[in-house]
Amino acid sequence: MVFQIRGVFLPLFLTFFAVLVISSSALQENSRGKHSGNSNSLSQINSNSVLVALLDSHYTELSELVEKALLLQTLEEAVSKHNITIFAPKNEALERDLDPEFKRFLLEPGNLKSLQNLLLFHMIPTRFESKHWPVELNNPIHHISLCTDADEEKIPVFGKNGEKFLGMAKIIKADDIIRPDGIIHGIERVLIPKSVQIDFNTRRSLRSIAAVLPEGAPEVDPRTHRLKKPAPPVEAGAPPVLPIFDAMAPGPSLAPAPAPGPGGHHHHFDGESQVKDFIQTLLHYGGYNEMADILVNLTSLASEMGRLVSEGYVLTVLAPNDEAMAKLTTDQLSEPGAPEQIMYYHLIPEYQTEESMYNSVRRFGKVKYDTLRLPHKVVAEEADGSVKFGQGEGSAYLFDPDIYTDGRISVQGIDGVLFPAEENKPVPKSVPVAKVVSKPRRGKLLEMACTMLGAFGQDCQ
Repeated sequence: MVFQIRGVFLPLFLTFFAVLVISSSALQENSRGKHSGNSNSLSQINSNSVLVALLDSHYTELSELVEKALLLQTLEEAVSKHNITIFAPKNEALERDLDPEFKRFLLEPGNLKSLQNLLLFHMIPTRFESKHWPVELNNPIHHISLCTDADEEKIPVFGKNGEKFLGMAKIIKADDIIRPDGIIHGIERVLIPKSVQIDFNTRRSLRSIAAVLPEGAPEVDPRTHRLKKPAPPVEAGAPPVLPIFDAMAPGPSLAPAPAPGPGGHHHHFDGESQVKDFIQTLLHYGGYNEMADILVNLTSLASEMGRLVSEGYVLTVLAPNDEAMAKLTTDQLSEPGAPEQIMYYHLIPEYQTEESMYNSVRRFGKVKYDTLRLPHKVVAEEADGSVKFGQGEGSAYLFDPDIYTDGRISVQGIDGVLFPAEENKPVPKSVPVAKVVSKPRRGKLLEMACTMLGAFGQDCQ
């Protein structure tokens, strides 16, 4: 009886097991097919895709920026979900019409996010053809772009006098490229989202300069560690009470940040505005962007200079041009406080113009000017009908005189970066010096030895 039961159920059990094995293998194949399909959709684009058309189109500047911004994978994912519309600026808008300083900002490696936001702001996650364009100006259509940082900033699309507009940009080629998954319109200018404009202003705008007002002066002087006495009241236009070296903020080796200057309520000079004016003049003059960048962004010297001028001090800035600044090595700028020390040596606590300095060197030959890098002085002399600063290979000529003069700040352009004399001395070669020193020393020792032996022989006799 038991054998019959086994004989009946054994075939049924084998059949059921085979069905389970076949169904599980089918499920595995199906799941593998789905995963491979998803990976292929992300790694490969259809040859008829709008992204392929963009990369092969005449919008070469835009396609190069898309590749530099590493946006291809992001756009592939967007195209796999829905149609997109690309508003492509013409090549001239990205190549010549765009501000060079702004373009340099976008191409810096640290500003990759800003470049991505700028490009994604020209793309909307829907298919928008020319037939969908509103005719009237009063009924614009607002679209959200693919830029996630500009969710609240919608792009208005409207018509005006028979022409199509996207925000401030005019459409010059509607329906230029049409593909099943998207469409490309040509526009005459670049659209800049507010988030990118704010990043650029924060990085480069002169409004970021905030001169420290000397209202809350500390009771202890950070240089002398002595109690500060309140400055007596000074009439407007009178010279400062303290020397400029006492009013300077401590350098990076003494304190982590500039300290407020001496107290008092005689703020009759607007040093912050004057410093902004002269830095702005450097930028507009051209060829001194590196100097302005160090004063504003790399150090806090612009704030310190504004505070000193607000207190009534005067300054002459010896500004190296960009060609000279480019010769600085990484080692010269990498040490803590090195940029500040280099700039301090180019700040003279006097008001000097090209005429006054040239008259001085013609009359006295060599003139030594104090600098804010104590106790070093910069030497000036007449050379080739101009004023030469420094000596030897580390010298620099007055190249662009009187770039900015306002009675408190004077900016003189020079063609080299100045260093104190001891920093310009070449390292002596060790081998020749050792030979020269060793010969006379060896002779002296032999002479002394012979003298001692002769005296010893006389004593023995």
